[in-house]
Amino acid sequence: MTTSEPIPAETAPARATWRDYLSLTKPKVISLLLWTTVTAMFMAERGVPDLWLLVVVSLAGYMSAGSAGVFNMIIDRDIDLKMARTAQRPTTSGLISTRDAAAFGAALQILSFVMLWVWGTPLAAWMSLAGFLTYVVVYTQLLKRNTWHNIVLGGAAGCFPPLVGWAAVTGDLNLFAWFLFAIIFFWTPVHFWALALMIKEEYREVGIPMLPVVHGDKLTVAQIGLYAIYTVVLSVMPVFFREVGAIYFVAAAGLGGWLLVLSWRLYRHVMAGKAVERKVAVPLYLYSMLYLALLFVAAAADRIIFAALG
Repeated sequence: MTTSEPIPAETAPARATWRDYLSLTKPKVISLLLWTTVTAMFMAERGVPDLWLLVVVSLAGYMSAGSAGVFNMIIDRDIDLKMARTAQRPTTSGLISTRDAAAFGAALQILSFVMLWVWGTPLAAWMSLAGFLTYVVVYTQLLKRNTWHNIVLGGAAGCFPPLVGWAAVTGDLNLFAWFLFAIIFFWTPVHFWALALMIKEEYREVGIPMLPVVHGDKLTVAQIGLYAIYTVVLSVMPVFFREVGAIYFVAAAGLGGWLLVLSWRLYRHVMAGKAVERKVAVPLYLYSMLYLALLFVAAAADRIIFAALG
């Protein structure tokens, strides 16, 4: 009779932990999405929203966006395997099976929808689901591998979080809420293409037609500049509709001005025939995130302050 011996630690199969499942939800990406959701709630309330609603929307918003991240990893598993920065994701390494990942993602999405419907508003639930479908179906499945317009049209997925926050508070969507949607829509190419310029060779190797891969650096920086202008113009327009006031206008003008400066520096660098360098692309990429975060804070603060002043 033989005695079974324990499997040595170095040969025992790895088991997924809660941290591995958490990584499937792309926490770093979600942080800015949640920020626009929560600040939009303050804008809609013109004050501090109900604490329970704030917790529910934040949690449900994370789960919905996280679910989209899970299904994105499942669909893109084949190309993630070929890219150094994504090859060790739990779905590509085999740590989490496709079946388990899909079950996890589906559970997150269903629970998110139910929470928003029951404790938020039906409109908030539908807006959240629309963002999920835009990212998973429109961007990941239909556009990402087929056209350089992928990030422009598919980027609309990231525009839904403020609509979710607004609808959760008010139950409807007014013109200002759609301005928030539009600002993010035109901001997304500026943010993403600054990153795409730095990692375009990775996209080229796996056959993803991002703009720098298809049309080169010069057209990309020209498009970045154009979308930066669109973003800044749109950001100040709510002032003329009396949705926000002087505090927001000053912040939007200052933040937008620096966004244009960094876009111009990148444009001038590339148009001079120089290769894209991190020292000119990274500042725009990082600042674009700060820009959006502070712009939404300024809008919330403006509406709260002026509401308090009567």
